[in-house]
Amino acid sequence: MINRDRLYELLPAVYRMRDADQGYPLRALLQVISEQVEIVEGNIDQLYENWFIETCEDWVVPYIGDLIGYQAVHEAGEPGDTGTAPGRQRNRILIPRSEVANTIGNRRRKGTLSLLEELAREVAGWPVRAGEFYKQLGWTQQLDYPQPNRGRTVDLRHGGALDLLNGPFDQAAYTVDVRRANSLRTGGRYNIPSAAVIVWRLKTYSVTQTPAYCVDERQGCYTFSVLGNDTQLYNNPQAETEPTHIAEEINLPTAIRRRRFEKHKTDYYGEGKSLYISIGSPRQPVPADRVIPANLTDWVYRSDNGIAVDPVLGRIVFPPSHSPAEEVVWVSYRYAFSADIGGGEYNRPLSQPANYNLYRVGEQETYKTINDALAQWRQDADSAPREEPMQAVIEISDSGLYEERLGITLRERESLQLRAASRKRPIINISNTRLALPDALNIRGGRGSRFTLDGLLVAGRGIQISGHKADSAHPEPHERGDLCDVTIRHCTLVPGWDLDCDCEPQHSGKPSLRLSGTRAQIKIEHSILGPIQVLADRGKTDPIRITISDSILDATSEEHNALSGIQGEMAYVRLTIARSTVFGIVLAHEIGLAENSIFKGHIGVSHRQAGCVRFCYVPPGSRTPRRYECQPDLVERVITDLFAQHKISAAERDGQREAARLRVEPEFNGFRYGKPVYCQLSAVCAEEITRGAEDESEMGVFHDLYQPQRAANLRARLDDYTPAGMDAGIIYAT
Repeated sequence: MINRDRLYELLPAVYRMRDADQGYPLRALLQVISEQVEIVEGNIDQLYENWFIETCEDWVVPYIGDLIGYQAVHEAGEPGDTGTAPGRQRNRILIPRSEVANTIGNRRRKGTLSLLEELAREVAGWPVRAGEFYKQLGWTQQLDYPQPNRGRTVDLRHGGALDLLNGPFDQAAYTVDVRRANSLRTGGRYNIPSAAVIVWRLKTYSVTQTPAYCVDERQGCYTFSVLGNDTQLYNNPQAETEPTHIAEEINLPTAIRRRRFEKHKTDYYGEGKSLYISIGSPRQPVPADRVIPANLTDWVYRSDNGIAVDPVLGRIVFPPSHSPAEEVVWVSYRYAFSADIGGGEYNRPLSQPANYNLYRVGEQETYKTINDALAQWRQDADSAPREEPMQAVIEISDSGLYEERLGITLRERESLQLRAASRKRPIINISNTRLALPDALNIRGGRGSRFTLDGLLVAGRGIQISGHKADSAHPEPHERGDLCDVTIRHCTLVPGWDLDCDCEPQHSGKPSLRLSGTRAQIKIEHSILGPIQVLADRGKTDPIRITISDSILDATSEEHNALSGIQGEMAYVRLTIARSTVFGIVLAHEIGLAENSIFKGHIGVSHRQAGCVRFCYVPPGSRTPRRYECQPDLVERVITDLFAQHKISAAERDGQREAARLRVEPEFNGFRYGKPVYCQLSAVCAEEITRGAEDESEMGVFHDLYQPQRAANLRARLDDYTPAGMDAGIIYAT
């Protein structure tokens, strides 16, 4: 806190008394001088902090690295502009602060296996397990020096060992694989000079004290996922105690195996651990001795002695004699995903107006439901002066389930934010039993009003944003005009509304966001949502502005419309999209800017004279504004040039063009929301996609992970610190 009177307080009292008599002119002068003194002192303090790698500014890190002979990896890309936020973010990956800090210590430990694990964490930020594969070669042992734990063939009666085959913890013996571990084409594993770091790129996220989904109340069948889909449960990684320790399953974000869970149940089950179950209100914890690891593929396991839990499918079965009946089953667990988008129990920035009223909703809060908080907000807003519109925040303080129908109407210049508290993931289920009914979350507002949805998971139906009532010829004053803007930040509007057990959408192609008669600007950031439908009058006003960044727009099929009008016509919108992935057809009046994105579906734009599409994948045959450095345009251009130079025939041109299109078409590990690998680019995806963005990162929603740069950095450091004669490669476990 800056004390603007620090210099004034140093004056003798007699001068301050005389200054008070004259209206404090001396005090005002010294306050101005104090501000400049604070700036100078802050700059001096920062200069001192810049001497140390732990406290220096980001731009100083490369200079400290130069002092100790740290070499940046140019294969990962050149450093960005430190004057811009994207440049600073990119530089944190290219020149990791932790690696510069530990460079001298790492040189002293060169050649040790545990160092490779630390390098991966410092350079790439990935949890890894290092291994030397020559220890798994099948060989005839020297009888004088037997090593019974090495080179053992597979025991078909040992189910635990069979679970580990071809995985990161495989201990079975193999014949020699002569391919090098660090080959850029097809890497091998089991060779004498082979070593590798096995990388887990997926992060694990916690879900704390949320209701389990009841599949069959009479049979006592539940799923950990509140949406009712099967979900693999993941380990909460435990810190390693020794720096020379090689990571094991309990230290890494691994999927929990059934046999592992059975053998080490207390390592995974319990409050604050990987999974936990409690029942009723007040919540009664289920002790570990009542939990029975089981395979619940067919929901057929029954036991009178305990509660069956399947960590692979995320299912729970209670014994018939101890079924929870009408009591709520509460679960805590961990799931895996690639990045911090879509809402969840991760740190995310919260923002609100300078002056606002806060209404907290939760089991332990004053308001138990969202509608209770909305009613109190409306009562307070109605009693507030019209010239002072209310700015309000309704914050949900837990990760519970709220099954409510919500209707929100804002006055002129009012602002309302409906959000989750930091590190919480509440679920709003707005399901209707009749599909013909309107959406159960409807948002309307007067002139200059603003609405923000932040950190929530919405299932069951879509959200409708409406203008003033169409049937009202003389609307009330607070209904005149329209919303100024709507922001959806770190939210998930479940594509397809609801999920089956295998993550298939129950209502494929149904809109998650419907704009009806509104001119509000729509901003979507770090979110996952289904199709957007727009009903707007053409020609009367400018197109609706929709801005999407770092998000997934998923119509659940490339044949369904991801953005369109109500009847499948062109949406009267001006779209701006960056670092996003779109599954489905985009039909828009105008695309102002599209960059570093992937479109898996046809694009149709009616106004092509304005706007630009750059560094994107655009399906062949799409109608877009001018394109720059897009795929498959670039690979097709090479073939067209060969034909123009008469080096290939027309038939060869057509064949090579089709082959090039297929080669660079993006390939994903998963297309369904609810899967851990949802929207993650496949390892066999073409480099033109995985490094096709403007800054040589990957196109699409996970652009800001900078995974190509991380991998290039790690590959170079492995070469530097691996013992002479060894080949060290990177193997992706996830």
